[in-house]
Amino acid sequence: MRVKSEAHREVYAKLCTDAVIHLAAIPAPVTYPHEVIFSNNVIATYNVLEAVSILKIQKVVIGSSESAYGFCWAPQAFSPLYLPVDEEHPLLSQECYGLSKEINERTGAMFHRRSGTQVLAMRFSTILTPDEGAGMKKRISKPENFNRTLWSYIDIRDAATACRIGIEVEGCGFASLNVTANDTLSDWGTNRLLAEFYPDVTDLRREFIGREAVVSNELACKTLNWRPQYSWMDHLTVT
Repeated sequence: MRVKSEAHREVYAKLCTDAVIHLAAIPAPVTYPHEVIFSNNVIATYNVLEAVSILKIQKVVIGSSESAYGFCWAPQAFSPLYLPVDEEHPLLSQECYGLSKEINERTGAMFHRRSGTQVLAMRFSTILTPDEGAGMKKRISKPENFNRTLWSYIDIRDAATACRIGIEVEGCGFASLNVTANDTLSDWGTNRLLAEFYPDVTDLRREFIGREAVVSNELACKTLNWRPQYSWMDHLTVT
């Protein structure tokens, strides 16, 4: 948004509400050239936050991604440094999309420092609609389909709720939050998954029970007073 004068600012300010949810982006490092993906995602987020700063809007939610950690799209596959993966885990991207998400989070933190705007970066995992969740039975029988994403996902309704709460909650400053389900996108138990696909990860910071998620949503739950309500398991009985 290009604001040319104080008169323009007044017009825009009247049109704006109290908060912005910015989720627009090229959602994966495919289809477009890498430089297009990176520049689109980074510049779009910068422009939104610049406009927010000019218009003195006090709350923003931006769409980040679990891809910022680097596991999902890495040309050279690698394992987490520890499990469960929380927001303190280093961001180790090897490609344009994960890097764009990391830069967007740093941009959000900068605007918070500059103007005091509350900026929450939602690190979404695989987002599933109810229909997509219902169609998972065949795919989850092969856990290798989702090992690069650590079998992490979120129902679109839970993702939307987290965004809504993100513009209602007060006093968060800047934060990056894993917005993920409580369980894995697999019918295997979590300990079996880790033994099969990530036996090299020896720093296990808690015991996993049943199909407990490998990517922790504890900080999001605490910060937003939010809990995921939906699971792909709601749509079927796994045999």
